[in-house]
Amino acid sequence: MAQRNRPPVNRDRRGRDQQSFVQKRRSLGGEQVEGRQAVRELLIAKRRTVEYIWIEETVERKGIVTEIVELALNRRIPLLTVSRRKFESEVRSEGSQGILAKAAALRDVDLEDLVNGVESPFLVVVDGITDPHNLGAVLRSAELAGVTGIVLPQHRTTHITPTVAKAAAGAVEYLNFSLVSGVPSALRSLEELGVFRAGLDVRGKSSVFSISPMVVDRLALVLGSEDKGLSRLTSERCDELVRIPQAGRLDSLNVSAAAAISLFEVARLRSAATPG
Repeated sequence: MAQRNRPPVNRDRRGRDQQSFVQKRRSLGGEQVEGRQAVRELLIAKRRTVEYIWIEETVERKGIVTEIVELALNRRIPLLTVSRRKFESEVRSEGSQGILAKAAALRDVDLEDLVNGVESPFLVVVDGITDPHNLGAVLRSAELAGVTGIVLPQHRTTHITPTVAKAAAGAVEYLNFSLVSGVPSALRSLEELGVFRAGLDVRGKSSVFSISPMVVDRLALVLGSEDKGLSRLTSERCDELVRIPQAGRLDSLNVSAAAAISLFEVARLRSAATPG
């Protein structure tokens, strides 16, 4: 697994440490994790330091809650029972199921490391998804389809909020992320790194089911925004625009549904190309 290099410590004319600014600018989020499945996977993955866990006082300690308690105790993570009023003052997502955790922020890796850190990169590049439920659902499908890395722009796309983390059901704990200044420039870098860039767009001339098996061993699936799809410049930087064939009268699928279909088609092709 690729490891992210720490950002360089720059100093201004007065010698002040600029590393905190760099880290803030590049922050993916993820510090607050809400929902039972998301908190459970946070504890199981052991990729991040967990500061504490809150359980709302009316939550019954059975099933997955019991598992969370045992995992927290084994790792000596403070486990606090709090009033409903205090819990609701802190919670940021709907249906948090009475459990939240505070953890270290997710850390991104350099785009080059995201590609070269694995033998066969399978990436998702997000261009303008602003609905946190959609992004969370995309990340959940991506993890299950075997995606090796997620590329997010610093602007025009939601990052890992509590709602995203909950909708992803723990997938954020197993995915590697790269936070880039812009999608078009990232796509240019991916071209230089030998990654085939397939843009998912209703205007695509080719079907997603016709992607060549010859390109799936180094592939990035590019997803556009919920309303406008891929931007013009992003589309121009893709090697191919693909669409999902539709038989109904509606214009398009929800981006998370379209992503799931496309991701598992690529996963099928990759599996078929793997010996054994």
